Amino acid sequence: MKIAKHMEVVFVVALAAAGSFSYFADGVKPAQARPAAIQDSSIASETKMAVVVVKGKRPSAAEKQQMLLADRRGPGSTI
Repeated sequence: MKIAKHMEVVFVVALAAAGSFSYFADGVKPAQARPAAIQDSSIASETKMAVVVVKGKRPSAAEKQQMLLADRRGPGSTI
């Protein structure tokens, strides 16, 4: 009820926030995205299969147990 009563103030504050954000956002440089380099081994043809390399370490038994417990405590859990 209070928001409906003071809707004009809410609108003015939102307008001021949007205006100040646009002023500060002008100084931010645009992202300089570049496509990833494609390696010859990642392109499949009739004579060779594409190769995908995944780098990472396997979790230990203790880390697996921690992840399992974290998943069980998530939203919708019955525990």
